[in-house]
Amino acid sequence: MSMTPGGPEYLDTTGPIEPPPSNDNRKRLIVVGALVAGGAVVAGGAWAATSFFATGSQPADALPASTIAYMSVDLDPAGGQKIEAIRTLRKFPAFTDELDLETDDDLRERFFEEITSSGECEGLDYAADIKPWLGSRAAAAAIDVGEEQPAAVGVVQVTDAGAAEEGVAKLIETCGTADDESVGGWVVEGDWLILAETDEIAADAASAAGESSLAGDASFQRWTGEAGDDGFMSFYVAKSAAQYANEFGGIAPRMGPMVGLSTMPDAYSDEDPMAGAEEDVPDELQQIIDDFDGMAATVRFDDGAVEIEYAVSNYQEELTEFMASEEGADIVSGLPEDTVAAFGLGFKEGWAEAIVDYFKTTVPEETDAIDDGIAQMEEETGLSFPEDIETLMGEGVAVAVGSGIDPDAISNGGPGEVPVGIKIKGDADEIQAVLDKLKEAAGPEAADYMEVTDADGYAVLGLQEDFRTALESEGGLGDTEEFQQVIVSAEAQSVLYVNFDADDDWLVRVSGESPEISENLAPLSAFGVSGWVDGDVMHGMFKLTTD
Repeated sequence: MSMTPGGPEYLDTTGPIEPPPSNDNRKRLIVVGALVAGGAVVAGGAWAATSFFATGSQPADALPASTIAYMSVDLDPAGGQKIEAIRTLRKFPAFTDELDLETDDDLRERFFEEITSSGECEGLDYAADIKPWLGSRAAAAAIDVGEEQPAAVGVVQVTDAGAAEEGVAKLIETCGTADDESVGGWVVEGDWLILAETDEIAADAASAAGESSLAGDASFQRWTGEAGDDGFMSFYVAKSAAQYANEFGGIAPRMGPMVGLSTMPDAYSDEDPMAGAEEDVPDELQQIIDDFDGMAATVRFDDGAVEIEYAVSNYQEELTEFMASEEGADIVSGLPEDTVAAFGLGFKEGWAEAIVDYFKTTVPEETDAIDDGIAQMEEETGLSFPEDIETLMGEGVAVAVGSGIDPDAISNGGPGEVPVGIKIKGDADEIQAVLDKLKEAAGPEAADYMEVTDADGYAVLGLQEDFRTALESEGGLGDTEEFQQVIVSAEAQSVLYVNFDADDDWLVRVSGESPEISENLAPLSAFGVSGWVDGDVMHGMFKLTTD
């Protein structure tokens, strides 16, 4: 996961695990496997996008507390949440053209129809063989089983344990191929079907969950709570996952038998997929591992909007403390009301050197290269590091795009037709002195745009004169309904904002020559990203609203 609002992220490889692509040469538990992997398969698609968590038992109840990464999805949530999701998605013609879902549709049946439409599982009937036992919730997870690597496990909710036993057996018989290769292991325990690479792993996972479940784990409860209200998808990464940061690439192939899908071509060769993984963890990486304490994220619909909220352990406090300033977000709030897009970030004194020190600490072998690069930059530009860099960025900076976007005028008239500007909180004279050092290296054409104007404690630059003048005055962007709908936290320290309706529906307008595209862009209203640090937790919210 690489989410920047609260500070940079470096543990991307510890995120939820996606299964590898299908391969017809291996047996497949097509329906059950697809539903287990449903969260991963449809994370960016319409099936998961029409789902919410409901109350009651969740997949975390069926997984052990030793789970290190978890992703769950609910394909048939209750009541108004599902209706709201489908109503929102039906605003987009591409959605109705491809799926045409109604609010009372059984998403499990529609998913089953899509999966089996190619002729797989001939003779299998959803109403007779699947519906009597298949529940609406599923999850994929990696659990610690006491081995060198974690095991991939999936859980699917069942409404009738006996029917599930018979149903899975028929799935294997109907959807399998003629070879004798294993389709993986599984066991039905209570309200859940547990799938794994072997029957033993599935049974051990069920037994461990009975003794101590993920749902009851204090860390799981803390991080999922930090990520806000439940949604249609949920993600969790435990503290222990950090130690596998370099190894998760090898877990995906092990998902194959568990989900009934294929592995990579050589995933089941004699060669260990973990071969070549580092055995000795560098001290710097070990420190990150020790400091990382967990994370969680939730995806949900809310009043015509899609939002992703996340909370991540602030394992980089020595860096994020210098970005924990609301100045950048405040500048964005004070931009003109008709601003099309803006990004703002605040800084505390010492931030530039802190970034360099951080990279020198985490990548010590690059220290000389970093120092050489800084020296070269100073020689070529005449700047002094870090003083001039911090002066140039001030206490906070916002980059903004204003109204009046005209692709033809920009093409014919050059940079002066682009309504883009920068507003910096700082001393305009000091900032201009730094820019003067850069003019010679930038060249005469760029130099024309490197003159700031003083705006009562702010320095303003702009490519277009009218927009630069607008930036010099205090505006009311933060008071607009569009802004408040997508920038959700008053504590935001970094902000990204885009208003699709501004400037005469600028996105639809510039894509007008492609009606198919513009029709699907028209429902978009605004997009925002808010990031903030609260003690030992980095928070963030991505939110997209529709008209």
